[in-house]
Amino acid sequence: MTSSFPGGTSLSDLEVYTDAAPDGVCGGSPHMHLASTEAYIVTAGRGELHTIDADGYRETPLSPGSVVWFTPGTVHRAVNLDGLRVIVLMSNAGLPEAGDAVLTFPADVVGDADSYADAVSLGEPQGRDVRAARRRDLAVAGFEALRDSVLAGDRGPVDAFHAAAAALVRSRAQSWPALVSEGPLAQARRAMTMAQDLADGSWSHLGDARVRTGEPAPGAPAFGMCGRLRTYDFSTDNDDQQENQK
Repeated sequence: MTSSFPGGTSLSDLEVYTDAAPDGVCGGSPHMHLASTEAYIVTAGRGELHTIDADGYRETPLSPGSVVWFTPGTVHRAVNLDGLRVIVLMSNAGLPEAGDAVLTFPADVVGDADSYADAVSLGEPQGRDVRAARRRDLAVAGFEALRDSVLAGDRGPVDAFHAAAAALVRSRAQSWPALVSEGPLAQARRAMTMAQDLADGSWSHLGDARVRTGEPAPGAPAFGMCGRLRTYDFSTDNDDQQENQK
């Protein structure tokens, strides 16, 4: 499937979890993306984004109108102080769905593929809220260890987490170059072609202009890492099907 959504990105509507982890903080499961940049556009409520990046540990306040983004390797935790809701933009549409996120479970779990797979799974639909909370709590435990080590001036555990996370995704990452090539890279190439055409005096691509819409996923929002998540289908194939049905 292809998409004409700007930049080859994906978009979802996120209601950050409201229940508290064992440390008393309400919010989502800390994790990081290995190949995708993520952006939050806050639409309602108040919260914070707790992050560990190359500069250390940081707490960024979130309120309506806030925009924050973070590059691959940034460990992040969405904290809900009061009804936090955000629009999430992800680069490299398809990669997050292909598993480029790794939760901050304790080192012994992240270091063992079978243990990690068991801990991250939500299983059957019934009871997913309980399992999502259990998964979040385990990720918070690992996040606290990473945060505390960084605050103490020791980045060793973070470096070890990066290495273990990369090992976890290595096999499934074999398909990622193709996803990038067919998505954002293909869009960039088309943009370059259009720019060059206009520089050369050609505007034939303007005749192919059309409006497209994104359809929200049916049913209740899914249990995502950070909260209840409603995704949108931006595939060109989906738009063509809608057009043919009119």
